[in-house]
Amino acid sequence: MRILISPAKRMETDTDSLPWRDLPAFLPEAERLLARLRELTDGELRELWRCNAAIAAQNVSRVRAVEVRRGLTPALLAYRGIQYQYMAPGVFSDREWDYVQAHLRILSGFYGLLRPPDGMVPYRLEIQARLTGPGWKDLYGFWGRKLSAALAAETEVVVDLASREYSRAVLPGLPPQVRAVTCVFGRLREGRVVEQGTACKMARGEMVRWMAEHRVTELEELPSFGRLGYRFDPERSGPARYVFIQEGPQGAEGSGKDGMF
Repeated sequence: MRILISPAKRMETDTDSLPWRDLPAFLPEAERLLARLRELTDGELRELWRCNAAIAAQNVSRVRAVEVRRGLTPALLAYRGIQYQYMAPGVFSDREWDYVQAHLRILSGFYGLLRPPDGMVPYRLEIQARLTGPGWKDLYGFWGRKLSAALAAETEVVVDLASREYSRAVLPGLPPQVRAVTCVFGRLREGRVVEQGTACKMARGEMVRWMAEHRVTELEELPSFGRLGYRFDPERSGPARYVFIQEGPQGAEGSGKDGMF
């Protein structure tokens, strides 16, 4: 089993908490992307990232000066978004670290596919960024089926906890023998499941922590997840989609962009 999650925009360097163990498997590809980014002007980079001036300035400096083989942070400790706050890898036990090292994979527009202890540097390059290069018109084209092939070589079961933008880089290219199940977290509204951005991120992080605590290795165990007020909904679920409905009062977790289906 492999668990897929998205990266976070916010990243930090942490060279003290735990040592990094390996270089990313797709580091040569990351170096190619870095070289392409360095070909862009500062203005073109700001347009690519579509962020505020302060964030753009910080990341322009990174592009110009970063060394992807030095000053590395273990990937799971580098990301600081909501999903990672709820996962709380900083307080994983040794047993839980062993689990995520074996089963968790982080999708990345820059690094492709990261294992938790892989050494990385902060970057800004979302998978949907409109970066072009020789022979590719976007990052989906750049990565092609490399990420799907890498996952298929590791496992025959994928638990998709990534956002749609990142899942799109992997799931369509998986061979038929690999079963992928996407977990959906939402609330019922007029009989439809509504996914809300912040709440989804919280639930994805909480599920990874729950899976690590319980050392989940079979899909049949996933419906037992019941944290943050969620319950498995068998009627709205299917072989490729497990739906979890949140019940109870709606608080801050209800903010964020809605998606309905």
